[in-house]
Amino acid sequence: MQASRPSTKAAKEFLFSADSHVIEPRDLWATQLPPAMREKVPPMTGGGPYLPGGQDPQQRTNEMKEDGVSTEVLYPTFGGRLFALDDAELQEASFRVYNDWLSDYCKVSPERLLGVAMIPTYNIGHAIQELERCRHLKLRGVQVWQAPHPDLPFSLDHYDSLWEAVQDAGMPVSLHIQTGHDYSKARNRKGLEAYRASVNHKLSSVMDALLDLIFSGVLERFPRLKFVLVEHGIGWIPFVLEQWDIYYESPRFRDMNPLPIKMRPSEYFARQIFVTFSRELSAKTAVGPHNLPWWGIDNCMWANDYPHPESTWPHSRETIAHHLEHLSQDDLSKVLWKNVSQLYNFDMPEALSS
Repeated sequence: MQASRPSTKAAKEFLFSADSHVIEPRDLWATQLPPAMREKVPPMTGGGPYLPGGQDPQQRTNEMKEDGVSTEVLYPTFGGRLFALDDAELQEASFRVYNDWLSDYCKVSPERLLGVAMIPTYNIGHAIQELERCRHLKLRGVQVWQAPHPDLPFSLDHYDSLWEAVQDAGMPVSLHIQTGHDYSKARNRKGLEAYRASVNHKLSSVMDALLDLIFSGVLERFPRLKFVLVEHGIGWIPFVLEQWDIYYESPRFRDMNPLPIKMRPSEYFARQIFVTFSRELSAKTAVGPHNLPWWGIDNCMWANDYPHPESTWPHSRETIAHHLEHLSQDDLSKVLWKNVSQLYNFDMPEALSS
């Protein structure tokens, strides 16, 4: 794709990335966990090279300025792998280490860096304790596994006390790709299977999580609870919601399989689910962004995925101009910063510009 020069529309907007990342020190857990646990953590290998700002928040502000991005929501890079741990105690300790490190990172520029805490959910009492601790650390959202342990699907009331606590705290719950007990536990796929996992398995994993949250009545019971689907793309969603609505409204299905919900699945999605998009902006077709005037303008949030290799950095404005120029100024504002700022109840700081 040949990047366009920023249009008048794109040039005047704030940029608030709904999905960016930190790069944790590879030895963070090996040095900060209790000694008895250090050898149990999997090695943090692979990835890179990464921009310096991934680990240095002072340098990050300069790199954000170069990209014209004012604010970012921050997720882990290596830490996400720890959602696949089967050892609950090790996971809880590992998440505390990460959350402490992330809090210190964000303190350098709290008006621009919004940290999302990793919350363990084997033991919900411990999960709520970590939630409260992270609120005091000034972290702004929570992340749970996207693919739960097979014994703990989201359809269980196991999570209800946590959902209530998060709802009362007004913190969004994020489900990020490659977190938990799904295809992502095996990271060395080759050939055909690498493609199957990156598209087919990725989508089936998040579709299963989303179906459980909607069809089991989680969103019905907790109407102020907000979820964010992170890095799954957006082009597939309207079709899936349409299919779910069709079967929900089918008398045959409703009589045979009654559900604890009162609205169509798409209505719960519209009320309580937010999604990020970034990789579509590297595609020639960009199906999801193309559909935005018709679907998702209040739920979709732009992201730059900095500092990963697939990031739009440092050409985010040019990329936005190329793929989102068809949006009205109001709609462009929504997907570039208004939706995410309202979701996190966050006042936008003065814009960074190069």
